Amino acid sequence: MLWLDGRLLPAAEAGIATNDRGFTLGDGIFETIKARNGRPLRWARHLARLEAGAATLGIPVGWPGDTLRAAMEAVLAANGLDAAVLRLTLSRGPGERGLLPPDRATPTLLIAANPLPPPAKPARAVIAETVRRNAHSPLARIKSLSYLDSVLARMEAARRGADDALLLNGAGRLTEATAANLFLAIADRLHTPPVAEGALPGTMRAELLELAPVEERPIDAAELEKASELFLSSSLGLRPVASVEGRAIGTGEPGPAFRRLQAEIEERERRG
Repeated sequence: MLWLDGRLLPAAEAGIATNDRGFTLGDGIFETIKARNGRPLRWARHLARLEAGAATLGIPVGWPGDTLRAAMEAVLAANGLDAAVLRLTLSRGPGERGLLPPDRATPTLLIAANPLPPPAKPARAVIAETVRRNAHSPLARIKSLSYLDSVLARMEAARRGADDALLLNGAGRLTEATAANLFLAIADRLHTPPVAEGALPGTMRAELLELAPVEERPIDAAELEKASELFLSSSLGLRPVASVEGRAIGTGEPGPAFRRLQAEIEERERRG
């Protein structure tokens, strides 16, 4: 069951116009939202980022936050899902051929849900050689439907026998992984690349900045050699990184900062 433009309906009955600009041009944004106990988590953060991204692209969201939250809960209930991954997709909607959008957009808004996957094992990462993050693009700060840089980087990682890829910006500094933010522990202090370097303003990233003292600063890839811990954060949770380019990070096992923050995140999620 899906929620499409105000209606709850079976996936087989859902239809999107063939000239929808989300399909033809990647003209839109999305949010991936974790749900527990039949409710979306961190919805206020996701809604703020959704509205900021829509404003950047000039797309009207068209639905108030309370309506979208109720729609997500309806999708979860209709699919019998308690713990799940929600995907909210907003496109500009149909448009004529060409790059310029119509004067009055008729956005498409789709909400779907899937079962929550089990926790991923510690990741083996490489540094992507095929793509780099453009820190100067406004798209670096929104969840654009055009995710091909991350697709190419993840394909590269798979070819090289790794689970994920770390992305550099044009200056050769670390920004993020293909679908997650980065946190490093160096000398018992946590560090993360700032949004200005090309890191996405992640919802879990924002929560971690509240939970622990973290220094936001530019980070050279060479600093990975000094890191005792490296972990990834996304809306679905935290994932430790065991190695980068075949070199172990710390002991190669989840470190104390990861374990402490993981426990605090899980406790927050249990409380709703």
